[in-house]
Amino acid sequence: MTNRIGEFLRARRGLVRPADVGLPDLAERRVPGLRRDELAALAGVSPEYYTRLEQGRDRNPSEQVLTSLARALRLDTDTEAHLRQLVRPPRTASAGPERLAPGMQELIDAWPDTPALVWGRHLDVLAANALAVALAPRYAPGTNLFRSFFLDPAAQELHPDWEAMAGNVTAILRRLAGAAPDDERLTGLVAELTAGSTAFAQRWARHDARRTTTAVKRFTHPVAGELELAKHAFGVPGAGEQTLVVYRAEPGSPSADRLRLLAASVSRAPGRPTTSAPVA
Repeated sequence: MTNRIGEFLRARRGLVRPADVGLPDLAERRVPGLRRDELAALAGVSPEYYTRLEQGRDRNPSEQVLTSLARALRLDTDTEAHLRQLVRPPRTASAGPERLAPGMQELIDAWPDTPALVWGRHLDVLAANALAVALAPRYAPGTNLFRSFFLDPAAQELHPDWEAMAGNVTAILRRLAGAAPDDERLTGLVAELTAGSTAFAQRWARHDARRTTTAVKRFTHPVAGELELAKHAFGVPGAGEQTLVVYRAEPGSPSADRLRLLAASVSRAPGRPTTSAPVA
């Protein structure tokens, strides 16, 4: 059995600089960050008990211990919640193939001047309107957004803030995987991205689960140029974990003018994307 708690604790204590918690940062240290005994002392537990936790010989720490460890490791709220999920994962029912919620394709197609898409529980694009795909080909139905972000070089060209976004995307996958430890699709995605992307592997090893929300997303489009679009995300009622995402330009802004020109070019092109087949 994978020792997920131990992996998390080792990774996170390696990120805490001794000076940050008032300890001498001696040159002869053999490990990055804190030693086991130092973290145990900061958390108010015995070194022997902490060692059992990290080695996976004790998998049921109390709420008080979790709170103390989170404080000692200087965890943010999201990452502390992730630690608690690792210790007590929620019970999840077996999920079958995802099907787009009824009426969603018709809804987003009714917004020809507004990029809109729907993604599912694994960030698979289930539907998109024509303008969304014209804005970003990675929004085409059937695309997995985790995979395309890290494995498709075009994603870095499209997003000028790619480096800043990468940590956020990794944190989203970390939280999903923590909430569903038996989800084989998520396990497979993590393995694929770790093998195929050094950028992902480095960020995944940190065990960060903090997700930052940005109100504006920037695109460098090969035809429309630089775009700054507000992102709005809504849960789809009655559709499990499906999310409707809509992008909007500030009225009267250069981005609004460029998006309007892109929409006009789409309206002259034949056809539109269709929903993907059900995604497992």
